[in-house]
Amino acid sequence: MPVLSSRRDGADGQVLDLDTAVKDGVLGGGVGFGGGFAEKIDLKKVIDELNLPEIPSVFICPISLEPMEDPVTLCTGQTYERSNILKWFRTGHFTCPTTMQELWDDSVTPNTTLQKLIHSWFSQMYFQMKKRSEDVQGLTSEMLENLKTVKGQARVKSLKELRKVVTTHVIARKTVVEKGGVGVLSCLLGPYTSHAIGSEVVSILVHLNLDSSSRQNLMQPAKISLMVDMLNEGSIETKINCTVLLKLLTETHDFQVEIVSSHSLLVALMRMVKDRRHPSGSLHGLTLIKSICSHKQVRSLIVSTGLVAQLVELLPSLKHDCLELALFILDDLSGIPEGKLALSDCSTTIPNMVRVIMRVSENCTQHALSILWSICKVSPQECSLMAVDVGLAAKLLLVIQSGCNPSLKQQAAELLKLCSLNYSDSVFFSKCKLTRTIQ
Repeated sequence: MPVLSSRRDGADGQVLDLDTAVKDGVLGGGVGFGGGFAEKIDLKKVIDELNLPEIPSVFICPISLEPMEDPVTLCTGQTYERSNILKWFRTGHFTCPTTMQELWDDSVTPNTTLQKLIHSWFSQMYFQMKKRSEDVQGLTSEMLENLKTVKGQARVKSLKELRKVVTTHVIARKTVVEKGGVGVLSCLLGPYTSHAIGSEVVSILVHLNLDSSSRQNLMQPAKISLMVDMLNEGSIETKINCTVLLKLLTETHDFQVEIVSSHSLLVALMRMVKDRRHPSGSLHGLTLIKSICSHKQVRSLIVSTGLVAQLVELLPSLKHDCLELALFILDDLSGIPEGKLALSDCSTTIPNMVRVIMRVSENCTQHALSILWSICKVSPQECSLMAVDVGLAAKLLLVIQSGCNPSLKQQAAELLKLCSLNYSDSVFFSKCKLTRTIQ
């Protein structure tokens, strides 16, 4: 019979058989086994709901590596889930999957002792989870009621405690939403809210499932203004939380673009992006700028903040995920006249775009080619000469010969044709750095 190792209260570690484990409740009481639980459970549903990271190995079927519900034992003494071992037999195997011994008897014997122990253990885990959930729900409800009355530092303390519970327990997040906590928290944001309170409120809200009504409430100008202030002056954690919440609001169906048409907001986001001490801040800042940039009405304002030149200068130092976001933003901005002009006026635009091609990802190459096409069309002779001098032609030929998307190859071919107009064939071939064979 399989054995398991366990440490009992007040005793040294010992090895017990399953009968003793059930009798003494080593793995915990349950339905009918010392735990006093009379409620029957659906074991499969309980296993899925608990989603435990660690389960006693004796409960695991060697075939599926999942907890057993109906364990049966073979003549070799090995135990499996009934459905799994029968499927093994139906596929023509008459050996023990674990030991690979040939079976002298293909009958299976229900392992009722192990089955009871599995039910007992999972029952205890389940009822402990229910008890903890009830405790967390009660605690969360008390905290929400307390928030309605306390003020000053006591309110900050209460918010910190609520944030700790919300970030730790899923049930706490559900309780806050169900008990109207989103409205309570939203009311704490306003023109006279201190950053100490505002940062705690936002750090809680980003963990909650906000419906359209809650999002609409948070889009009030005074609340947005507070978040922008905290983006400029708060800690990096507060800044990240504000960007996450603002991005969520920009994705609302009835979002009003005017609420993010703020020079101060864009300046704060670029400050986050440029802060090399906090790479995660750069990623969140660029993510929100990308969301804002998707609204065409704001693109001229974005260009007016000087964001284009700043992003272009940052490109060589950005990590891959940030680089792709930055190129996406610049590609969007190259679609308006002001954006094209800003890109053309920046002396490092062409070298930095050429450097990106075929080096990071296909998306990055696509954005870089699109940007180069936009600015070369503005000033074909000047821009194409500069682009070829920094190695664009050779890069374009690489794209054409690669396994990239056909539309990307077509774009590269058109850009190559545009660049070749200013040179004789022999000079252009030399600029491409091609061998005589390839020519």
